[in-house]
This record gives sequence, C-alpha cells and structure tokens, in this order.
Amino acid sequence: MLYAIISDDIEESLAKRQSVRPAHLERLETLRDEGRLVLAGPHPAIDSNDPGAAGFSGSLVVAEFESLEAARAWADADPYVAAGVYASVTVKPFKRVLP
Repeated sequence: MLYAIISDDIEESLAKRQSVRPAHLERLETLRDEGRLVLAGPHPAIDSNDPGAAGFSGSLVVAEFESLEAARAWADADPYVAAGVYASVTVKPFKRVLP
C-alpha cells in the first residue's frame, strides 16, 4: 500500500538539512531503485522553486510499504529526523487516484 510521509521543519532548518541531505537522498534513491517511490520533495518556504536562504518548510514522500508500521519505521530512521530538521512527521495511508 502507499503511504504519505508529511514532515514539517523546525524554524531555520536549512543548515541542518544541507548537512545530512546526501544520506537523506540515498534512502530515497533506494526506494526509487526498488520501484516503491511515487514522489518525494521539499516544500519551499517561499513561493519559489529555488527558495535560497529562505529554505524549506517541510517535505512530502509518497511510497509503497508493507504496512503503516513499516512506513513509520522508515520515516523515523530518516537522517533529517536524527539531525533535528523535522519538528513533526505524520505518516498515513495514501490512495492514488490520478494519474
């Protein structure tokens, strides 16, 4: 089943994000290579594809997992969680309708 992992950043998270971004991306690339990743990306803190110093306000990952518990365990192991980038992380089932 698909699950949405919706994360909200702490204030001024950009430096922490940048410090662990390679490890964060590596985990996403593994999901992609396994054919389980639907989409992933950050929410710019301002209305721009390149927010610069404004940074990001959170992230969204939609991917396939065996269960809600497996999705939560994967989200909890994210390097952004360990680095304190996220203030909160919500994991919930997701039903893809389109496309």
